[in-house]
Amino acid sequence: MGIFDFLTGEFIDVIHWTDDTRDTMVWRFEREGHEIKYGAKLTVREGQAAVFVHEGQLADVFTPGLYMLETNNMPVMTTLQHWDHGFQSPFKSEIYFVNTTRFNDLKWGTKNPIMLRDPEFGPTRLRAYGTYSVRVSDPARFLLEIVGTDGEFTMDEISYQIRNIIVQEFSRAIASSGIPVLDMAANTADLGKLVAEAISATIAEYGLTIPELYIENISLPPAVEKALDKRTSMGVVGDLGRFTQYSAAEAMTEAAQNPAGGGMAAGMGAGMGLAMAQQMGGSSPWGARPAPATAAPPPQPVEHVWHIAEKGETRGPFSKADMGRMAQEGGLTRDTHVWTPGQDGWMRAGQVQELAQLFTVLPPPPPAD
Repeated sequence: MGIFDFLTGEFIDVIHWTDDTRDTMVWRFEREGHEIKYGAKLTVREGQAAVFVHEGQLADVFTPGLYMLETNNMPVMTTLQHWDHGFQSPFKSEIYFVNTTRFNDLKWGTKNPIMLRDPEFGPTRLRAYGTYSVRVSDPARFLLEIVGTDGEFTMDEISYQIRNIIVQEFSRAIASSGIPVLDMAANTADLGKLVAEAISATIAEYGLTIPELYIENISLPPAVEKALDKRTSMGVVGDLGRFTQYSAAEAMTEAAQNPAGGGMAAGMGAGMGLAMAQQMGGSSPWGARPAPATAAPPPQPVEHVWHIAEKGETRGPFSKADMGRMAQEGGLTRDTHVWTPGQDGWMRAGQVQELAQLFTVLPPPPPAD
C-alpha cells in the first residue's frame, strides 16, 4: 500500500449503524477520542436519525440519506477550525443514531385498583392492562430530555415512566367517562383512543409519540365478579327454586370431594346430587329418564238432595243428614217414597242403596200378626 493510500485511509471514514437488538433506541457511534475524519461519509438508513453533537452541544440532526461531513456543506459547523491539521481530525464530536421505528407490544397495567363511581354498582374498583407502541418523533428533544450522554439507550430504560403516565391518564379518563362497568368491554377501543390523546402532550415533551394503545382487559374485584357470576347463573336458570336446587347440588358435590368426609360423604354427595339432578332436569349420567306418571285423584262425590212423597204431597229437598235425622225420629221409613235428581222415578227409601244404610241401625218393622 502506497503512502497516498495510507493518507486517504486516515482522512476518509464511514459512519453508519445497523441494529439487530430490537430494543435499542439510541446508539452512540464510538471512535477513540471522538475523532471523526474530515470528509467522512455518514449513512443514515430509513427508520433512523443521526444527531450530531459538538463540544457538548447539539449541532444538527440528519434524516435518512448519505452525507459528506465537510464544513462547506454543514452550515452549523462553519465555526469549526483547524480541520487541516494532518492526522488530528478537526471533528472532535459525537454522533448519536436514534431509532425512529415503532417499538411494539409493550405492556402496561394498573398496579393498584382504580376507584370510580359506577351508576349501577355504586363505588367500585377495577384493574386494567393492555399493550402500546411508542416511537421517537423528535430525535433532538429525545436526546436532550431523556438520553443525555448514555451511549446505548434501550426501551427498558423509559418504559416504566411511560407506563406510569398511561396509568395516570387511564385512571382519569375512566373515572370521568361515565361509562358503566358492564359496558366498558364494548368501549375499550374508544377508551384507548381517549387515553392516547390524553397522554400525547406529556409524551411529546420527551420527543415521543404513542401511535397505538390497546386495553386488553378491564376486571372487577373478585367479590364483585363472583356476585356477577351468580347473577348470571340465576338469569340462565330462570327460576329461583331451580337455582336453589342447583346451589344445593353444588354444595353436596363439594362436600363429597372433601377428603375429610371419606367414602361415605362421597357416596352421599353423589347419590343426593344425582337425585337433585333428576328433580331439576330428569336426566342422569346414563341418559334421560322420564318422570314417573302419577294417577289423577278421583272426582269428589256429588251429594244428593232428596224429596219425600207423602199423602199425595212432596216435601224437600233434604240433605242426607236431614234424611238420617228423620229416620231416627221415625219420619222416614223404608217404605217412604223418595226421589233425587237423576233417579228414575220414585222409589222406596229401603230400596235406595245410599239411604238403606240409614236403617241398618234401626230394628226392622215388627212382623204382622
